[in-house]
Amino acid sequence: MPDVYYGAAWANDNATVFYTRPDDAMRPWQIWRHTLGTRAADDVLVFQEDDDRFYVGVGRTRSGRFIVISSASKVTSEVWLVDADEPAAVPAIVEPRQQGHEYHVEHHVGPGGDRLFVLSNADGAENFALLSTPVASPARASWTEVLPHREDVRLDDVDAFADFIVVSERAEAVERLRVLQLGPTGDVADDHVLAMPDEVYSAWLGGNLEYETATLRYQYTSLVMPTSAYDYDPRTRTSTMVKRQPVAGYEPEQYESRRAWATATDGTRIPISIVYRRGLRGDGQRGDGPSPMLLYGYGSYEVSIDPTFSAARVSLLDRGVVFAIAHIRGGGELGRRWYDDGKLLRKTNTFTDFVACAEHLIDEGWTGPDRLAARGGSAGGLLMGAVANLRPDLFRVIVAEVPFVDCLTTILDETLPLTITEWEEWGDPVHDADVYALMKSYSPYDNVVAQPYPALLVTGGLNDPRVQYWEPAKWVAKLRVTKTDDHLLVLKMEMGAGHSGPSGRYDAWNDEAFVLAFLLDQLGVTI
Repeated sequence: MPDVYYGAAWANDNATVFYTRPDDAMRPWQIWRHTLGTRAADDVLVFQEDDDRFYVGVGRTRSGRFIVISSASKVTSEVWLVDADEPAAVPAIVEPRQQGHEYHVEHHVGPGGDRLFVLSNADGAENFALLSTPVASPARASWTEVLPHREDVRLDDVDAFADFIVVSERAEAVERLRVLQLGPTGDVADDHVLAMPDEVYSAWLGGNLEYETATLRYQYTSLVMPTSAYDYDPRTRTSTMVKRQPVAGYEPEQYESRRAWATATDGTRIPISIVYRRGLRGDGQRGDGPSPMLLYGYGSYEVSIDPTFSAARVSLLDRGVVFAIAHIRGGGELGRRWYDDGKLLRKTNTFTDFVACAEHLIDEGWTGPDRLAARGGSAGGLLMGAVANLRPDLFRVIVAEVPFVDCLTTILDETLPLTITEWEEWGDPVHDADVYALMKSYSPYDNVVAQPYPALLVTGGLNDPRVQYWEPAKWVAKLRVTKTDDHLLVLKMEMGAGHSGPSGRYDAWNDEAFVLAFLLDQLGVTI
C-alpha cells in the first residue's frame, strides 16, 4: 500500500471535516468536504484522482496549520495543502508529480520561520534526503538541504515539533530515531540518534499530539522485550519508561536475540534476526542436535519485517523452538536499493535470499531440514509457494497464509481490484513479454511439479479483496493431484474473514493457536 494519509481530517473551525471515498475497486480516489449541520448530499468534492495507479488520503499537520492531501502510487507522489483556517480554499500544490519522484511534507513554524520540511528522493537520492522550503514558495526550486542522501541510511519519515525535528530512519536493518535540535535561527544545532539497549530492535514515534512539547514519546520493542513507551528529553538525552506491555509470567532475561548474516548467491549479505530461550547454545550444537526452528519472511512492497516482540511466540520459544526473520530483498530493511533489487525483473532475488538464509541456519548448526519450518502471508505467501517449488528439501513444514500464489493470472486481469496499481511492484505482464515470462517462471501455481513437498498449511478468506479465495484453493487442488509425497496438506478457509484473518480478539488467538499447533506437530515438538 502506498505511503499516503487515509481517513479524515478536521479544519480549525471544528465544523468542517475532509474525508476519502473509494471507487468501485475500493481504491481511495476522492477527497470530500462536509460541514456539520448540512446534508451529506451537499458535501463538496475537493480532489479527485483519475489515475488508477494512485491512492489518495487526507491528514492534518501536527502544527494545525494545514490539511494535507496526498496522492501516491507505489513510485510517485504528489502533495496538496489546504489552509486549516480556510477550509473552503482551493488546494495548493507543493510540487507537481513526476514519474518516480516520491516526497512528503511536514509543516514547521518556529525558529527558521514558516516552512515545510520535505523528504524527497529527487536528484538520485534513492534513500531520500531531508530538505526545507518556505511555505510561501513550496515548489522544488526553493528546496534547500538539511540532511543529505546517504547510501547506507534510508530516511522513512519526518516529524516536526516547535524546537526540534525527528527523523525516522533505517540502517543495518534496524529502525532508528534521529533528533535534530534547532537553534535560534532554525539551523540544526545538534544531531543525534537515540541509543537503544538491544542489538536488534524496533523503535518508532508514539502519538505526540502536542506541537509545543519539550519531550518526545517513542515506542520501543525487540524480539525479547515487550513494547514499551518512553518519554525522551532531547536536551538531557535521557529516556524515562512510562509504560510496558504486561505479559503475565514473562521474564525477558530468560531469552536472547542476535543478528546473523547469510550470503546470497550473488554475494549479497542478508540479515537474519534470531531469538531463542537461554540455555540453547548459540551455535545450535547441543547434545540433542539441531533445534526446531521457524523462519519467517515477506520481502515485498518495501515492507520491513522488524524484530518486534510477540506474546504468542513465547509458547514456541519455551518449547525449544528458535524463531528467525529473514530480512530478504524486496523489503525495506536496508534501504531503497534493497527494495528495488527484489521487485519487477529482479523479483527472484527475494526467493533465493530466503533459501540462502535457510541454508545458512542449517550450515551453522541452528537447525536441520527435518526441523525447519517456514511461514509467510500474502506476498509472503507467494514467497512460501516459490520456495516450496524451488527447494522443498530444505523445509519440514511450510505455512502459507492468504498466499498470492496465482500471481500471473491475477496480474493479467485488469478488472480485479488493485491489479493496475500492482504493475509498479510486479511488472505489467499484459504489455511486457519479459515480465510475463519472469512471472510465469516463479508463479507458485504455474510451477507445481511432481516432486515431494513439505507438509503444508494453507489459509484463505472468503471475503479477501486482495488475494481472492480461489488462489489458495486452486493451488492446493493442484498440489493434491501432483505432489508425490504423503505429507499433510491442509486448506483452512475462513468463511467470514478477509485478508487479515478473523477480526475478533479471541478468534484471532484461536487462529494463531491452530497455526502454532500445526507447526509444533509437524516439527515433532511434543512438550
